Amino acid sequence: MYVALLGPLEVRDDTGTLIEIPGARLRALLTRLALEPGRTVGAETLIDAVWGDRPPAGAANALQTLVSRLRRVIPGRLESRPTGYRLSIVDSDVDIGRFERLVAELESLIAAHPLRERLRELHTSSTPPAPASLPTPPSRLSRQRRYAG
Repeated sequence: MYVALLGPLEVRDDTGTLIEIPGARLRALLTRLALEPGRTVGAETLIDAVWGDRPPAGAANALQTLVSRLRRVIPGRLESRPTGYRLSIVDSDVDIGRFERLVAELESLIAAHPLRERLRELHTSSTPPAPASLPTPPSRLSRQRRYAG
């Protein structure tokens, strides 16, 4: 399963088929779980993500109902834990995880070969000599001799 959170929520199964996540609350629940792939997210955190400052009476039961609905949409991917729920995917199954990995790789490449230092090195090695130290091209020498004599 792949979850795209950067932009509109998009979920695809292992074959790449788009999975429709019906309803804002189910999307909010899945989004919050996908922000911590493979890790348990506490029930209170999920309730806050779905309902914010206005949870319903019996919020724990309402959350269980949403979890049951989400399990029907993404079978086998949502696990119950003693303190909350876990979406059984890995970081690379979420676009944010992939993005963070690529940024980290880029940062380590830059640290290993600092761009500023490389540009300074390039500039130093390709700076032409000062005009006074340039030799006169042969064609100019021959013209100067022709007109001089």
